[in-house]
Amino acid sequence: MDKFLEMRVFSAVVEAGSFTAAADILDMSKAAVSRYVAELEDRLGVRLLHRTTRKLAPTSEGDIFHARCRELLDNLAEAEAEITSSSGVAAGLLKVSVPVTFGLLHLAALWPAFLERHPRVALDLTLSDRVVDLVEDGFDVAVRIGMLPASSLISRKLATTRLVLCASPDYLARRGEPRHPDDLLGHDIISYSLFSTGETWNFTGAEGDASVRTRPRMRSNSGDTCRAAALGGQGLILQPTFIVGNDLAQGTLTETMRDYRSVELGVYAVYPSRKFVTPKVRLLIDFLVEAFPQPAWR
Repeated sequence: MDKFLEMRVFSAVVEAGSFTAAADILDMSKAAVSRYVAELEDRLGVRLLHRTTRKLAPTSEGDIFHARCRELLDNLAEAEAEITSSSGVAAGLLKVSVPVTFGLLHLAALWPAFLERHPRVALDLTLSDRVVDLVEDGFDVAVRIGMLPASSLISRKLATTRLVLCASPDYLARRGEPRHPDDLLGHDIISYSLFSTGETWNFTGAEGDASVRTRPRMRSNSGDTCRAAALGGQGLILQPTFIVGNDLAQGTLTETMRDYRSVELGVYAVYPSRKFVTPKVRLLIDFLVEAFPQPAWR
């Protein structure tokens, strides 16, 4: 019997909370998972799991054994990562989380080149504006935009992007240009609902910092939707240059209130803080850094 496989199966059952969920994670049948756990209990001579029709939980012996299994399995994964890192060959499945709009506008066209360069890598890309838990959700790398809080994650900056207050020339001709953040209270505001500051927009001018709590006419959790409304002449938006840079260059949107600037955000590749980084992760991050020497939105 493969004792490491027994430990993997048992740990998966404890961490997933059921035989069915563990079977899905391990790509095994539920019967096989149940058999491995039963044979492990028989061999050890102790019950490791409390089983009821509604709940599955480790016994006190199961808790102790699970902790040791997790330690051994993590050590094995670390040893394998150290060896594969020294080989320098990128191989295996690479799970990546990226923001929706940034992923579509600036990353989608890059993936074919990465796959061409590393034929033994398979990509699993998730586009979501939700901040995922890399370890819990099983992601190798995430691209995040913002001011990163202190965390246990390792990050590399790919680029920067600036939030710009802008509107269509037609809107500004009809309603006039704001000169001070307080002027925004008299304008139609199209708000991005996922800003960490909510409806409060922050700016810095010659006289220092200024904030205003806006009263949006429209809200959306999609920067693309905010941009479309602004292009349609419906109001002012505060959006990053990676979304509106081309519009500003072409004149379909106009930056306004130029004496006040909003925040600059970093674009980062983040990955779990591990001692050994696998080649597939390291080479992907190097690839992304290489892809943004001078971002197009500048």
